[in-house]
Amino acid sequence: MRGTLALLFSFLLIFTGPARAADSLEIGYMPIIPVSQAFVVLENSVLQQAGVTDPKLVQFQNGPAIVQALLAGQLDVAYLGIGPAMVARAKGADIKVVASNIVEQISMLTLGELAPYFEGDARTAFERFTAEKGRKPVIATFPVGSVPETVLQYWMRKQLQIDPASIEIVYQGAAQVQQSLMTGAVDGAAILEPVVSIVTQRRDDARVVARGSEMFPHQPGAVLAVREALIAEQPELVQALVKAHADATTLLKDNPAAAAPAVGKYVGGGRLPAEVVEKALRSSAANFEADPNAIVDGTREMRDFQAELGTLKAEVDLDALFDTRFYDQLTPAN
Repeated sequence: MRGTLALLFSFLLIFTGPARAADSLEIGYMPIIPVSQAFVVLENSVLQQAGVTDPKLVQFQNGPAIVQALLAGQLDVAYLGIGPAMVARAKGADIKVVASNIVEQISMLTLGELAPYFEGDARTAFERFTAEKGRKPVIATFPVGSVPETVLQYWMRKQLQIDPASIEIVYQGAAQVQQSLMTGAVDGAAILEPVVSIVTQRRDDARVVARGSEMFPHQPGAVLAVREALIAEQPELVQALVKAHADATTLLKDNPAAAAPAVGKYVGGGRLPAEVVEKALRSSAANFEADPNAIVDGTREMRDFQAELGTLKAEVDLDALFDTRFYDQLTPAN
């Protein structure tokens, strides 16, 4: 691991050359497993080696909040869901998606009273629960327009072919969803890691009833987006960031245990047990994906679905949203 990092640092020193230091680079992120590449990069001092002497980190609880920051002119770099990224671009934010983080990241997690109903036909689980309990099941997820909310809607409408009105949806941030699940304030959640691993470890009655591949096959998830101004002014820095992002993805896929300490510093307020962080990374390992080209088709499907729902009210030009050239310039030799 130490040798790999040394080689990465040497590469960055050579590759970035005398680029102007961006010592006030502002980076927005959420403390969730799908943006683990950000944490690996931050803890490996990659940005400092590339000339960013004072990165300013801004934590958010959901993607729509990052959108507001981008529209307000804040953030040079953002790790956010592809849904919010599309919304930000549609509303005028000058961002480009230069790398993917993960695919098929959302799981449907249910608790005690609701979980048994999925042992039968999933299409009638919510209906049968309502008939027997005298109330609709309460399901938590991120705000409207986020990836988790979009995946929940897609799963119900397209996969199960049932009316979303058959459940009561509660919109919350990551920490709030976790708290709602832990206290039993909700019956389930369409949510991502590390919430899934935390809740399933601490509650015996928690059960995943649908994985991302079942809910929305090939769904794009979190992405790395940068300002067009940063691309224009410091393309060497962006190239170095994408290279480091790709290397972090390889580490997350091949050696989750080695990546766990860096990730554990940021998710769960840095207070999660190491075994929970590693469990969450291992369950996500096969889904980490850095190549932005791999999510273009899934993004198009998500864009069209969000337009159908009315949550994406403006046309999004995917050619304008994606800038794959930095990833495309990477080769195995790099």
